[in-house]
Amino acid sequence: MARVVVHSGICGFTTRIEATAAADGRHVDLTIESNCAAVRKLAAELTRVDAFREISFRGEGPLTLQLAPQRLNHPACPVPSGIIKAVEVAAGLALPAEARIEVER
Repeated sequence: MARVVVHSGICGFTTRIEATAAADGRHVDLTIESNCAAVRKLAAELTRVDAFREISFRGEGPLTLQLAPQRLNHPACPVPSGIIKAVEVAAGLALPAEARIEVER
C-alpha cells in the first residue's frame, strides 16, 4: 500500500491518495479524497487502474493523464502526478520517496 498527500498550492486544496495492489499483481485500487470538487470528479473514475499502463507513455498512456484534462481545471495541478506516484509504489514498481515542486519568484 502507498499513501500520498498532495498539497496543491495556492488553491489551498489537499488530496489524500491511498493505493493498494490488487491480488492479480497488475492492478491497483485507489481511494482518493479531496476538498477539490474537480479532483473528486477525477477520483470517481479512478478506482482501479492497470499499474503498467499508468507508469508508461506507451500505448494509450496513463488513464490518469487521459482523464485529467476532462475533469481538472488547471493543467499545473500536481494531483495526477501524485496519483501515478502512489500507483507505482503500491505496485512495487518504484521505491517510496518524497517528491516536491518548489516555486520561487
